[in-house]
Amino acid sequence: MLVAVVGALLVSWLVLIVAVWLAKPDASSAREGVRLLPDVVRLVKRLAADRTLGRGVRAPLWLLLAYLASPIDLVPDFVPVIGYADDVVIVAAVLRSVVRRAGPEAVRRHWPGTPEGLEALWRISRLPGQP
Repeated sequence: MLVAVVGALLVSWLVLIVAVWLAKPDASSAREGVRLLPDVVRLVKRLAADRTLGRGVRAPLWLLLAYLASPIDLVPDFVPVIGYADDVVIVAAVLRSVVRRAGPEAVRRHWPGTPEGLEALWRISRLPGQP
């Protein structure tokens, strides 16, 4: 039983690694995404605390906050190219989900940074519409 659980976790981890590798942003987008990380963390925290959004929208945001705060990453940060890209890819996927379910206005309303930062977030995350 233990071997099956460990095997399933290993296979899941490998699938996620491949997904990050395929979806990895280019180097400049990854650097820009890492630079936006403090504003993105505040955005995610504000969205997760917004009671006007449904639980189905807020739950992935709380899980994302826990992942970003955790010292354990999907891909360790010392790995070249995709070390920080996993954080960028996961944040982008969660934000796309939030925009699909809650609308882009929720992201705009809670964005703590500059308009240029919001444009960069929109571009890196490939969010629909205009920032």
